[in-house]
Amino acid sequence: MTELLSEQDVDEALRSLPEWRRVDDAIERRVELTSFPEAIETVNRVAELAEAANHHPDIDIRWRTVTFRLSTHSHGGVTNKDIALAGEIDGVIPSV
Repeated sequence: MTELLSEQDVDEALRSLPEWRRVDDAIERRVELTSFPEAIETVNRVAELAEAANHHPDIDIRWRTVTFRLSTHSHGGVTNKDIALAGEIDGVIPSV
């Protein structure tokens, strides 16, 4: 069962996800890629992961800058589902 993480649990989990930061009731990562097509390719890879996990991030695309925001809306904050998907997202973001 998915449970809302405490502030301390989120802070601890973010130690292993150094590119992510806490923003209100979510975690967020902003990435600047080398081109707009690379940004779209990255979003498409994340979309496949999200669909497989049935857990979908909010995604904002601004030219070659992409912001991923994760929160389990049904629980009103960050859960282990968000932490797990953040780790998977990190795995598909190209090194720039």
